[in-house]
Amino acid sequence: MEYTVQKLGKLAGISTRTLRYYDEIGILKPARINSSGYRIYGEKEVDSLQQILFYRELDVSLDSIKEILTSPSFDGENALREHREKLLEKRNQLDALIANVDKTIALTGGEIKMSNKEKFEGFKKNMVEENEKKYGKEIREKYGKDTVEKSNAKMMNMTEEQYDEVTKLNELLTTTLAQAFISGDPASEIAQEAAELHKKWLLYYWSEYSKEAHAGLAQMYVDDERFTAYYDKERPGTAVFLRDAVFIYTGMNK
Repeated sequence: MEYTVQKLGKLAGISTRTLRYYDEIGILKPARINSSGYRIYGEKEVDSLQQILFYRELDVSLDSIKEILTSPSFDGENALREHREKLLEKRNQLDALIANVDKTIALTGGEIKMSNKEKFEGFKKNMVEENEKKYGKEIREKYGKDTVEKSNAKMMNMTEEQYDEVTKLNELLTTTLAQAFISGDPASEIAQEAAELHKKWLLYYWSEYSKEAHAGLAQMYVDDERFTAYYDKERPGTAVFLRDAVFIYTGMNK
């Protein structure tokens, strides 16, 4: 069966403008252009559009989707299985958030009472899920699934006292790093103190420490624009400075 832009847009629940844009950027070309100049899509294009929409639902960028779909190693069936797994994860996250909202509504209305421990447990769960959503794929690729799962478990087992400690430690790290950055020397005493504080901060989340992993994370702060934006928010160049300080601290600058 063949579809015009209007018919395919209606079938997929997206605008004709979106389909035309997908054609312009080369992510979804029509099968042919008919004698009247209309874009015509076939079953192959419908399948490709389904994949695109699945990836968009998972917040994958259009540039990344194009790279995935045009890769010689792309496997449509395997991609669908991965989509299903990711969607199930997303559903579980949404179910947990809905349950937490329902409980909070009931708490606000006086229907139930929630202990501080329950509130803290919910907070930790949301933090883990948010980190998974933002950085899960990258850190799993870099450190492996087992390492990430152990880190999440350590976070979930963190006590309120430990959370208070790591929060204060993070504040001290932020202040020390800012002072070190002004010095301009990642090898300075205060910069190395910041690197040491960064290690202590990591130990609250990591199940085990290695200099290589510490240096690798510092490099990720520079390579990943999301981390860079966080560290450079107040002082551009801080992510690179911290990376250099950690490289010196761990001996990975050689």
